[in-house]
Amino acid sequence: MKAADVMVTNVISVTPDVLVQDVAYILLSNQISAVPVVDDGGQLLGIVSEADLMRRAEAGTGRRRPWWLAMLTGRDIRAVDYVKEHSRKVTDVMTRNVVTAMPETSLQDIAALLEENGIKRVPIVKDGKIVGIVSRANLLQALATAPKPHDADVDNSAIRESLMARLRAAPWAHPALINVIVQEGTAELWGIVDSQAEKKAVRVAAEVTPGVRTVNDHLLIRPTDSAI
Repeated sequence: MKAADVMVTNVISVTPDVLVQDVAYILLSNQISAVPVVDDGGQLLGIVSEADLMRRAEAGTGRRRPWWLAMLTGRDIRAVDYVKEHSRKVTDVMTRNVVTAMPETSLQDIAALLEENGIKRVPIVKDGKIVGIVSRANLLQALATAPKPHDADVDNSAIRESLMARLRAAPWAHPALINVIVQEGTAELWGIVDSQAEKKAVRVAAEVTPGVRTVNDHLLIRPTDSAI
């Protein structure tokens, strides 16, 4: 899937001359955490998020540094903080270096952008204009509505071999100590594992193997002082 498949296209946006207080109202009334800032032609200029509005003089949440830290903080940094905390215009508080993606960007790449940049949403742009937004919630929606894997029309021995091959390829597993019996799509897991984590991983490997409908876990965790 790609961004165009899950993005919200009815994007609420503001212009750079909108007042900060109005943006706060827009975020609250629409239950969103950020709004893109666009010019009259729809070109993306920046974005204003909840984080951009956390430090505000009106709310008494302005940044307060100990005197010694204030002395070590550059004048330019303090000037920037003052603008962010006191200016009434969006253009002064918005984030200008916006992480964006295109409609053709894969959801895998979108997820990577969200994770690597520590952000909650990615504006989707085309020819410089915003055409949508993909948020973390949209990725969860894609996951929740994804079609479930179709049970492969294979026999029990084929299912068993598929699962055993999966375990043999797993660096965390000890397949020599694990036995699997499959009957009518039910995988019975027998044997010994080293830890609860390995036990859980074996179960998950069985659950995601095509053709497996039910998993019965009989695996035992061997004592740490065992020589088995």
